[in-house]
Amino acid sequence: IIYSSSAMDRIIHQCDQVAKTDFPVMIYGETGTGKELFAQSIHNASLRANGPFLAINCAALPESLLESLLFGSVKGAYTGAENRPGLFEQANHGTLLLDEINSMDITLQAKLLRVLQDSMIRRVGSSSEIKVDVRVLSCINVPPTQAIREKKLRQDLFYRLGVINIDIPPLRKRKEDIALLSKHFIMACNRKLLKNVRNIAPETQAVF
Repeated sequence: IIYSSSAMDRIIHQCDQVAKTDFPVMIYGETGTGKELFAQSIHNASLRANGPFLAINCAALPESLLESLLFGSVKGAYTGAENRPGLFEQANHGTLLLDEINSMDITLQAKLLRVLQDSMIRRVGSSSEIKVDVRVLSCINVPPTQAIREKKLRQDLFYRLGVINIDIPPLRKRKEDIALLSKHFIMACNRKLLKNVRNIAPETQAVF
């Protein structure tokens, strides 16, 4: 995570403290602010660092597929279903990141809430429950209060997932990071493209 601003320094310090707990964390930031980087960093600095870290984008999948991916399925539950563990089982003793949680269907949010309350999952089509030990991190790209108001996020689920809330400021609110980030990306592109660009024009920097 590349930064020099005091705003980001406070966030890094907060993440460092949060990592030492096992509480669920909700990370809010606009698209592009690096929410998954922070989630990965929290996992890497936690007591679960040796366990798996799995992430899923809730906006990229339809409800039926997302449910089976999260909770698993048993053979015959639906056409083409096989006995497969879901992400909760695969992330056991580790961390599961639910990205764009506000895109998850409200009905599925209710099922997720029960898993968070009981630490038990039931595969799609199964009648038995499986105990899981997973720390859940979530990301959201609109303010949680707005998502609740628009009925895209259950309020009770928010209280479960947002035990600790981290707000990542957009780059326009930490402009002192722009020069450092510019340098970082120039160096990265130099390596990829076998170039030796040293800097950018002052006029371009001013535009940024």
